[in-house]
Amino acid sequence: MNHKKEVSLQIQTIFDNNELEDLKTFLHKRQCLNRCNTGLIYFFHIVQSAGILTTTIAAGYDQKYLIWVGIGLNILASLINVFEQTNNSISKKLLNDIKAIKAGNYVDEGIVVEPEANDKNKQAKEENLKENVDDVKQVEDYRLYSLRNDGDNRMNMETPLLKT
Repeated sequence: MNHKKEVSLQIQTIFDNNELEDLKTFLHKRQCLNRCNTGLIYFFHIVQSAGILTTTIAAGYDQKYLIWVGIGLNILASLINVFEQTNNSISKKLLNDIKAIKAGNYVDEGIVVEPEANDKNKQAKEENLKENVDDVKQVEDYRLYSLRNDGDNRMNMETPLLKT
């Protein structure tokens, strides 16, 4: 009985330590994302302004080469903006996880592996595939499937690199 309580306490300690480490990691990641986004915001505005200015001046002097440089700068500015928005969405998710830890209802959302469900799905996919396949050749870790044609004769087409 005493052993069960000791094991239970050790398990709870492991979960608490994991939660604390996750909190530290999330806070550090948010801090890094916020610093990065500050730089990205300034860089975005500088590149976008340079692109607009370059395109405007090039159009005024009818210099097609510089027009494309300005367009390229605007495309680069758009790409920088995409990175900023991506960082914002990651930061919001991290903030939600931090709030969940603070509220005491945090659940580590790692990938859960359910082998029984995966085996059933794999069997169903293989049965579906067998209906459309004439011949299967096993080559190391891969299978080569020869697909059927709509007619009676084989298409003689193989699809390599289907991992087993």
